Amino acid sequence: MQIVTIGGVTVGLCILGYFLTTWWPGRKALTHDPVRAAADLAPFLFAWAYGCLTVLGIGGLIGWAADTALWISNWLGDAALVWGVGAQAGQAAGGTVYLPLTQTGGAVVLILTAVMVALVKKSKQHGKTLKLGAWCGLTLGTSAGIAGFAAVPLAQAVNWLGGTVYGAL
Repeated sequence: MQIVTIGGVTVGLCILGYFLTTWWPGRKALTHDPVRAAADLAPFLFAWAYGCLTVLGIGGLIGWAADTALWISNWLGDAALVWGVGAQAGQAAGGTVYLPLTQTGGAVVLILTAVMVALVKKSKQHGKTLKLGAWCGLTLGTSAGIAGFAAVPLAQAVNWLGGTVYGAL
């Protein structure tokens, strides 16, 4: 399991800042039709939650892909910090305590993976948003900030959902 560095968190915050800047409809549009504005955020938030879940100690191919993406994000962010602004890199960003997913929680993440793949392939309009959201989620999901603390309730919800669905079978 990869540990996020300050560079990785910086990459995640850059993605978040980019998305929020491109999403922002303006004050007038936001006050006249807040439901539409919130609906435009939904694909990103769904993908962000999925990205958080993929780095919570999931093994196999999904866990390997998430760890690899986090490693690349750490490297890119650390390189940008060193070469871009002259800061130090490689420091751990103080990761949160992981709440491991149960067996049924892992099954729900596998189902969510199938849904994400289908959504990215089907949706030409939201494909980029879904990819950015998942990348942002996997970089910020293990940080020590507010985004990292969101991973614990997500894991609890997925564990509960898996236990409820598979417990009824």
